[in-house]
Amino acid sequence: MDAMADPFGAYRPRLIRLAYRMLGSMSEAEDIVQEAYIRWHGTDRAAIREPGAFLSRMVTRLCLDHLKSARVRRETYIGSWLPEPVVESALDPDGEDDLSLTLMMALERLSPLERAAFLLHDVFGMDFEQVATTLDRDPAACRQLAARARKHVRDARPRFTVSSDEGRRITDAFFTASRTGDLATLQNLLAENVVAYSDGGGIRKAFLNPLLGIRRVAGFFAGAARKWDSDIPSVVYRGLIDGLPGVITRESDGELQSLALQIENGLVTAIYIVRNPEKLRHVAASAGLSEH
Repeated sequence: MDAMADPFGAYRPRLIRLAYRMLGSMSEAEDIVQEAYIRWHGTDRAAIREPGAFLSRMVTRLCLDHLKSARVRRETYIGSWLPEPVVESALDPDGEDDLSLTLMMALERLSPLERAAFLLHDVFGMDFEQVATTLDRDPAACRQLAARARKHVRDARPRFTVSSDEGRRITDAFFTASRTGDLATLQNLLAENVVAYSDGGGIRKAFLNPLLGIRRVAGFFAGAARKWDSDIPSVVYRGLIDGLPGVITRESDGELQSLALQIENGLVTAIYIVRNPEKLRHVAASAGLSEH
């Protein structure tokens, strides 16, 4: 069926971005959009005046339903839960939104309705009448939902931008120092209030609770380096990971690991490490890597 007869394909990238921003999982986002595709073909499309708005409503509602069970799973998740890492251009090749992993973490702290109202209005450009129809709320309530979400996102947004060259330089320096146990360099790279997260999902080793402060974070990486193999693991991808500079490595156990850094004013303020292999399957495919 051609694009004129079935416009779903033209909207699919946007729907994937919306579902991923709602769920924090690319694999789950693709499942949701596939379900929307099936339902789309069961509708009377001749009666649909605005396919894009109709499909966005459908995907949002499917995501809200999905989050009811996802919330339960995350309450029993072992250790820190981080969004599935997505490599540069795999999610938003046209740069239509600037929600980095840091801001995704801010969205995660919102209620599903707050997240949906913010994404639909602020990121995907729906007016509040359309948002209200999608969420089955009145426009005034949707404005309040979006306003609360906007404040959280604004508070989490980095105060300083980092150039690609600086991001790569700091990421390379941090990666080398963390794997060689260079405590002095680590301390020079980290902000005083740095926080580190590690997501192993109970499948691979990871620290269960976030590490807070330069002393604990630098001390952890310096100490861990003494326990790792002397060979630094190979870097198989270097670039943006969900909007942040980072690297993907092949570790000594043969599994992949992603490392993304939030950098502000020349210092690392947050470290996001994903080791859960279930969350790295999609990133492996996007970066042209095999899992083993």
